[in-house]
Amino acid sequence: MKLIQILKVAVIPVLSAFSFVSVSNTALADYLNSQGTGGDYRYELWSGDNSNYYLKIWSAEASPTSSPYYTTRGFDSSREALIYFDCYYAKRNLPECPR
Repeated sequence: MKLIQILKVAVIPVLSAFSFVSVSNTALADYLNSQGTGGDYRYELWSGDNSNYYLKIWSAEASPTSSPYYTTRGFDSSREALIYFDCYYAKRNLPECPR
């Protein structure tokens, strides 16, 4: 009987701590939304917490397993992030691009 009480006191808090850590890591996960190419670059569009979007950008010739050449700041929308890529990396001449 005493062994069961010791196990309850020792095991339950440890399992609770592991559950908390697991849930925290899941909540902080980022998600790949899309990928594409333009000009001499390719990108992955990711979304993080609070609908914050960012791009990971590589040279078109870079290995798929290499680290990104550049990771952008956060954008409020996926559209804003993709316009940024089109203007600054794909060198497209869009009305939204700064002059």
